[in-house]
Amino acid sequence: MKQITLVVGARPNFVKAGPLYNELKKEPDFKVEIVHTGQHYDINMSDIFFKQLDLPTPDINLNVGSGPHGKQTGEMLARLEELFMKRKPDLVIVFGDTNSTLAGALAAAKLGIRVGHVEAGVRSYDMSMPEEINRILVDRISDLLFIPDEFARLNLSEEGVSTSRMFVVGNILMDTITQHMSKISAMEKELLNQFSLKSGEYAVITVHRAGNVDDIEKLKNIIKIMEEVSRRMVLVFPVHPRTRSRLNELGFNPPENLKFVDPLGYLEFIALLKNSALVLTDSGGVQKESSFLCVPCLTLRENTEWVITLNKGTNVLVGYNLQKIDEEITKILEMRRVYGSYVAGSRIKLWDGRTSERIVAVIKETFEGDII
Repeated sequence: MKQITLVVGARPNFVKAGPLYNELKKEPDFKVEIVHTGQHYDINMSDIFFKQLDLPTPDINLNVGSGPHGKQTGEMLARLEELFMKRKPDLVIVFGDTNSTLAGALAAAKLGIRVGHVEAGVRSYDMSMPEEINRILVDRISDLLFIPDEFARLNLSEEGVSTSRMFVVGNILMDTITQHMSKISAMEKELLNQFSLKSGEYAVITVHRAGNVDDIEKLKNIIKIMEEVSRRMVLVFPVHPRTRSRLNELGFNPPENLKFVDPLGYLEFIALLKNSALVLTDSGGVQKESSFLCVPCLTLRENTEWVITLNKGTNVLVGYNLQKIDEEITKILEMRRVYGSYVAGSRIKLWDGRTSERIVAVIKETFEGDII
């Protein structure tokens, strides 16, 4: 029996791990465990995701907690190394681009344990982003690169990665949404009533990246954007704790049409997003989710790792340009769901809810043929 360890630690990891864990559990020859680093640890950022996404309580929680990047990653690395030496997994799987992703991959690779990276090959080419550094390093040391789309595959090819390590499997986030769509649909009415919203008549905004939240000038620009957008329509803002703290430091009081709400569970957020007219965000995850849900997305960054969403017309980079944002919102409101390339043909290849099945097929072949 092969021991497979899934390393998670932050909200984006939890969302991606659920479908793969459940698919792996179907295989009698695999023993699967979940290790939680504790990078996100409060109920809104951690516990609720396990409850909603059919994930069991982690087999092990390292309780690392928050801290500066180096200290946090180093503490994770030390604890994971000790754990892997004891439990001797045959394969460690990491997700996305968080510090937990990097620590899990490094600890395994240094012990000669195979590493699988879900969401490999994604690049923003912005080295000021800690996530970009994590992506590049994890891809470099992973044995199995599970790639979400053709753009990510091309990135790895240009970096000289061997094709024997690359597997285009699609985007596992779509598995999560697809598998829980009935729950999402069931909560929509109550959620809209809770926030006094009407479907299609409000916008959503999310802001959490350090490059936006910790840069005072950029955060002031985002405040101006929120004020302007809320003059046109109701704007709902599930506020990340760190973002709320920074806004409080600036003494920002939201106008009447800007609704600050506490962080939502994943399914509640998807229900909120699904019924919105548009979303403004700095989140890579939201760019993907909105594309799948056919909700126009305006990205508050100068670059994106999800180039495929730009190519498909589901996402527009607007930076902090108020005029551009205003123009794009006008287009969206005039054309509604026909905005850009919002037609059935714009669906991204392999973003179909079956990515976890394809990943498990690769893992089975790896163990059966010992191809690495």
